[in-house]
Amino acid sequence: MTNTRDIILKLKEVRKEKNYSITDIENLLEANGEHLSRSTISRIFADGSEDTSFRYEETIRPIANALLDIETIEETDNMDVQAMKSLLKYKAMRIEELEKQNAHLEAALDKERVKGHEKFAKERQLCNDRIDFLTSQIEIKDKRIDQLMENNRDNFKQLKELMDKFMTCPYRKD
Repeated sequence: MTNTRDIILKLKEVRKEKNYSITDIENLLEANGEHLSRSTISRIFADGSEDTSFRYEETIRPIANALLDIETIEETDNMDVQAMKSLLKYKAMRIEELEKQNAHLEAALDKERVKGHEKFAKERQLCNDRIDFLTSQIEIKDKRIDQLMENNRDNFKQLKELMDKFMTCPYRKD
């Protein structure tokens, strides 16, 4: 597949052949419903720009569409231009396919996220219900323990009273 460097070189060649100015290119972009800043267009056509990194989709593709009119392959185009148009058309189609595939994958991922969040919420609710149940059981057990402690105090008090009576009993033989 042709790289961005080759495309920029071909765009420079087409600009030179058709003797387009930066303003002409801006007008072509505007006619296609695209907009790039004048400085971006100038940077793309600057000397040595083919060795610079540009984002294809946002910068190179709109200019290629405007200069090469990739939608129509004309017989007057030389073989290189025809090949470049075909390649750019293929790239645009492939990008569109990948964007659709990406959107599909994003939708599937969103569904999985929702499922995961729902599952997590159910698990959290189950844990919270279990904690509430165990907390209520602890409260019940605490009340029982308090009651048993109170009963033990009462029993101990009764036992002490009985012991005291027994110890002070006149009929007791030691």
